[in-house]
Amino acid sequence: MTYVVTENCIKCKYMDCVEVCPVDCFYEGENFLVINPDECIDCGVCEPECPAEAIFPDSDNRAKDWLETNRQYAGEWPNITRKGEALADADEWKGKEGKTELLSPNPGKR
Repeated sequence: MTYVVTENCIKCKYMDCVEVCPVDCFYEGENFLVINPDECIDCGVCEPECPAEAIFPDSDNRAKDWLETNRQYAGEWPNITRKGEALADADEWKGKEGKTELLSPNPGKR
């Protein structure tokens, strides 16, 4: 099993989850984070740290459609090991539905 970042993260990208990950399995896109499912050790410490409530175990139906998205972008985006700044308008996007089409395929830039 692994944990998966889902739609709630899009345009928020708070990154509190990155700070607690013991295996550094987060990867950063322009407006979204992903977890590499091949690196995640299923410890679950990231899930309660996410202010956007975007992280779920892959056994949860809410994560089902996001597993391959996480796998794909983990292979394309840079690995991150420290918390960065959330997006400037993250609080405005937090909790909004229907953000999937807003997911940018571009890597994060620090």
